[in-house]
Amino acid sequence: MLRLRILSLLLFAFFPGINLFAGNQDLSSIPVKSIQSDTLLDNQTLYNGRIWRNLYYLVMEDQFLFSKEYLPGILTIRGKTFNNVLLKYDIFKDEVLTPIDSGRILQLNKELIDSFSISFQNRKYQFIKMQEDTLKTSKSFFNVLYKGKTTLLLKFEKKIDKLSVEGKYDKFYQINRIFIVSDEKLYPVSGKGDLFKLFQKDKIQLKDFMKKSKLRISGKEPESFIPVIRFHDRNQ
Repeated sequence: MLRLRILSLLLFAFFPGINLFAGNQDLSSIPVKSIQSDTLLDNQTLYNGRIWRNLYYLVMEDQFLFSKEYLPGILTIRGKTFNNVLLKYDIFKDEVLTPIDSGRILQLNKELIDSFSISFQNRKYQFIKMQEDTLKTSKSFFNVLYKGKTTLLLKFEKKIDKLSVEGKYDKFYQINRIFIVSDEKLYPVSGKGDLFKLFQKDKIQLKDFMKKSKLRISGKEPESFIPVIRFHDRNQ
């Protein structure tokens, strides 16, 4: 009995929100302690979410950006930044994952994440969270390609192609969508036509700049928008 009381006191000390006498609970939403952070307070801030389970293990390929392996990353949660965190970015569900104890995977609480970055092949990819449109209640993560007066964003997504392999197996495929933030509004763009329409007042200047600089814009190369947007910003 004494050992039971001691155990109860320890559990209350570390997880004050747990009711030991409330029957079965969903413990997956309780912040998990891990060796990746130095203090219990940091753990409770960072390791907040639910246990992730792969519901699409029968689908060929995978749902992750760049790699199914964990990548080195940085997370900012409620204004606090955590360095050297291992991350996977599930671009099918638009969720961020990190490993915890006993080989489990934690799906981080998306509502608490301000931004994050991951490094892959000597390049750092920075992601911010924005409202894509008024019809969606939750915000999505966007890769920042350029940020000035105007912001250029890239949205990585994966979808499932049903029975695309031998008529038997589903398969993940990836699409990338380009967006421009101007006057605090998000606009989808796919080529120079959308860009000229968005910057209608500067259309002639932009065309002249592109011609003199021998620039071509392609939706297949999102970075090709950067020089033109930078020129537009300089002239505002």
